[in-house]
Amino acid sequence: MGHDIQLKRIYAAPEADDGARVLVDRLWPRGKRRDTLALSDWYREASPSNGLRRDWHQGKISHAVFSRRYRWEMADAEDCLLPLMRLTRRGRLTLLSAARDLEQSHLPILREALLEALAEEDREADGTAQSSPPCYAASLAADQAAPPSSNA
Repeated sequence: MGHDIQLKRIYAAPEADDGARVLVDRLWPRGKRRDTLALSDWYREASPSNGLRRDWHQGKISHAVFSRRYRWEMADAEDCLLPLMRLTRRGRLTLLSAARDLEQSHLPILREALLEALAEEDREADGTAQSSPPCYAASLAADQAAPPSSNA
């Protein structure tokens, strides 16, 4: 199933087709009042930690290192994506940030992590994902019992 997650700056005007609008920054955007933003939620738990954000903005780490460490932070906080996944399943989700360059911010990484988590949840729901040790054992036994393929 295709999920609709768009990225926008918090300073862009809200649009009727934005769906759920969620600010995913640790800091409140300068000069913005909450009642003017049409927010569904301000969800800090899915944003990078203060230390990671600071290292990235100060140029101490590359974008690749930032991306990897941000993914680790999300993996360590097991349920941090669940509220965003629920909103995505209901319809369009608009992730908002005060970042000037959205493509070089945490939002594309967050969107990718959300889409991966939703795909994994879908695989588990339709029964194609191996979810328990007996499933893995049956798969391993089937692999070992299969005759070796010949490429002659």
